[in-house]
Amino acid sequence: MTTATPTATECPECGAATVSPLAATPWCPSCEWNLEAYDPDRSRPVFGWVWLDRRAHRLGYRLTRQQFDRLVGRPIGATGGGAATVLIAAASVLLLAGVAALAVTGVWLTVWSFPSLTILPGVTLLALAFVLRPRFGRLDPELEVLTRQRAPELFALVDEVATALDTPAPQVIGVDGNFNAYAGQVGLRRRRVLCLGLPYWGSLGPQERVALLGHELGHFANGDPRRMLLTQPALRTLGEAADLLRPMETGHRGGILELFGALLAKVFLGTLSRLFSAAHLALACLALRESQRAEYLADELSARAAGTDATTRLLDNTLRIESMTLVVRRDSRAGQGPQQWRADTARSLAEATDRLPQLRQLSVREEASLLASHPPTGLRRRMLTSRSWHDPKVVLTLARLERMDQELAREYERIRRQISLS
Repeated sequence: MTTATPTATECPECGAATVSPLAATPWCPSCEWNLEAYDPDRSRPVFGWVWLDRRAHRLGYRLTRQQFDRLVGRPIGATGGGAATVLIAAASVLLLAGVAALAVTGVWLTVWSFPSLTILPGVTLLALAFVLRPRFGRLDPELEVLTRQRAPELFALVDEVATALDTPAPQVIGVDGNFNAYAGQVGLRRRRVLCLGLPYWGSLGPQERVALLGHELGHFANGDPRRMLLTQPALRTLGEAADLLRPMETGHRGGILELFGALLAKVFLGTLSRLFSAAHLALACLALRESQRAEYLADELSARAAGTDATTRLLDNTLRIESMTLVVRRDSRAGQGPQQWRADTARSLAEATDRLPQLRQLSVREEASLLASHPPTGLRRRMLTSRSWHDPKVVLTLARLERMDQELAREYERIRRQISLS
């Protein structure tokens, strides 16, 4: 059970008792003094050095709060063309031109004066251009693609949410066994894909499912630079180039000249690798700030479809995703399916009501990062409750939900068996 008991320490700013749920570094729940503190034992390392991770956390926390303060109470908008996105797109164009130049030079060296010694560098450049080529993504092989005939209720609900929000509908809808859901675009034709992880989907109540669909379909219209075709090279190519150039220790020991040559190559390639890594990190940080804005907008679209109350409940469930996973695993091993998952998840959330405010605040500390694609869950919920309250545009009845689950009974049973054996 999660505990969240006040500590004996008083806040030096306002005098309120500080709290320390889950053995976290204490902070003040009233004025949020010390909420920005870095917990090395509870934080995932980013760079691997505590001193650097601490500074990165503080910078990420400060940028996250500044963005929240800038957006709260104002229209978020789906411009998709902010300064950061334009800069990333420009970098992508330059990188694509560089990869094309590698390919052209490789072809020229390979076919010029064939056969000759230029074949080796030509083939090397061609191989490098192939590795760094643009990728358009593909369907996950584990995704079980559904058809409208197979799941008419689900497809009808997705269409209804898309119509209510005036967003494009997915062209592919599938399910898998992960405790997650996602929407994206794949292939050169940019086919829109919606994936629903059945353990997660089956654990949610009717309106929370509408909220989840509203959020995921919002990704087709919220201007997230991570999902744009033109920004992909900048967010991927520099990182791959850094990995390719990173020197590897072979353990081979040769003569003095060989060692000197290897040292020069290590210094040169290592420097290039670090430069590419730094440029990749800078572009990623720019893109992720804009991605967080897009996530706030997806939450707002979710609230417009399902109602603010349902979307805030969905976010509270997100805070307790580990507890939801345990509930599903326990029920699955007992032979129970989505109906029991849903009931026990709702009961678990109700029992955690008193602890949720502190967990929301703790998420602001622990989910703030330079490399986070989503804002902290607590800030996402706070953003929603600060805006106009929405009544649901799409209402999913319990009877319709049960028909929807019945359509997927075979898939649910397969996933339940997999979970029970895990």
